[in-house]
Parts: sequence; C-alpha cells; structure tokens
Amino acid sequence: MGPGQDRSRTALALTDCWTMTRRELAHWARQPVQVLVGLAFPVMLMLMFNYLIGGGKGITGDYAEFLVPGMFALTMVFGLDATMVAVTTDLNKGVVDRFRSMPMANGAVLVGRSAADMLQSFASLIVMMGVGLAIGWRWHGSLAEVVGAVGLLMLLRFAMLWLGIHLAMIAGKPELVTAVQILVWPVGFLSNAFTVPENMPGWLGAAVEWNPMSAAATAVRELFGNDPGVVGTSWAAEHAALLAVLWPVVLVGVFLPLAVRRFGGLSR
Repeated sequence: MGPGQDRSRTALALTDCWTMTRRELAHWARQPVQVLVGLAFPVMLMLMFNYLIGGGKGITGDYAEFLVPGMFALTMVFGLDATMVAVTTDLNKGVVDRFRSMPMANGAVLVGRSAADMLQSFASLIVMMGVGLAIGWRWHGSLAEVVGAVGLLMLLRFAMLWLGIHLAMIAGKPELVTAVQILVWPVGFLSNAFTVPENMPGWLGAAVEWNPMSAAATAVRELFGNDPGVVGTSWAAEHAALLAVLWPVVLVGVFLPLAVRRFGGLSR
C-alpha cells in the first residue's frame, strides 16, 4: 500500500469521525434540555459548596479561590453518564450494528461520541469559569498558564471519557449505567476539591493525594495562581503537575485501545 492510499484511508477515517460527531451534535438541537441540565448541574454544585457549605477546613485565604479550580476538575470527572447512556442505547437499538455494516472506519462511532462530549465539556468549563468570576474567583497567572490549566482539565476529561466508554460497553444496557456511574463519585469526592487532605485521617489523606482528580486540581490551582491550601510533603503532593499529566496519559493508553478493541469485536 502506497503513501497515497494511506493518506486516502486516513482522510476517509477522519470524514467518518466527523460524520459521527455531527450526528451527536444534531442530538443537542433535538434535546436542548439535557444539554442545559448538563451545564447547570456543576454550576449548582459550585454555588452550593461556596455559599452553603463554604469555608473548607484548612483554607486560610479566599475559599472561592481554592474551591473554583477544584470544581473545574470535578466537572471534568462528572457527567459521563450522558455519553455512557448514548453508547449503550446505540448498542441496544442496533444502531451500532447498522453502522458497522457500512464501509466505515472502525471506532468512528466512538470517536464521534467522544468529540461531541469534549465540545460539551469545554462549553461547561467556560460556563463554570464565568460563574467563578461572578462569585469572586480570579486567576493570577499568565495567559499561557491559563491555557495550560484548561489543557490539563480537558486532558483529564478525555481520559475519564474513554474510561466511561469502556465501562459503558461492559455494562451493555442503559439501566446499568447508573450502577457504573456510582463508581465515579468516590473519585470526585475523595479528592482535594473541597478541602485539603491534611484534615483527613492519614490513610485517607494519602489516598486523596494520589487521586488523579486531586493532582489536576492542585496543578490548575498553581497555574491559575490560586491558594492551594495546605500543601502536603508527600511525593504525590509535591509532584502534582507531573501526576496531572501522567494519570490521564496512562488512563487513555489503557482504556482507549480497550474500548476500540471491544467495539471492533461486538459483531464477532
């Protein structure tokens, strides 16, 4: 196979992925309430923790400056259920089988779904940043640092997304997605999004410091120039920025191939 044929196959694969992305985006126009709820839920969580449960223990500065970056990271972890339900619904309604019968690149359906999710996650992050500014949060870093923080958050979302897609195909049915989604909640709440690990029992604080979401939250606080709270002395706490990159890369390296392989074997 020559270089021209390779480029042709790549172009066709990209076209298939874009077609599947457009399919997912078209669902937004038909289901705007679902999109709005997805945008509103993390905003309500942030307002609730800031105004109703605010003042995390161990936070000496402005709690909003500590909380808001943590909520950004939490938003990237939560909200996977929409993608998981979409994947399992397509599987159970035979939509995937129809797509697989067409001359389409293997995995284009999953790439299209993931691209649409990433667009919605980016929109949600922009909304969250706007609400954060409204309640007093500010970034103090340079533009490059702000872009780097957003990049780390989107990388975390990309990793969690492929984990969710793989788990959705294992679950197989939309009604089982809720049970799988429950597994995501400990990742979000056993983190430093709301308070510092130093206020927790030793074993729990150590687990929190190694949480991928904690690493992302600490790293983006540093990039935004926000109050990181009490920073621990463990290796994980001192190398949060490195872990904020390594964790997502490892998760993507494991679960993206697994998801594509499982998808490719559905009709066998």
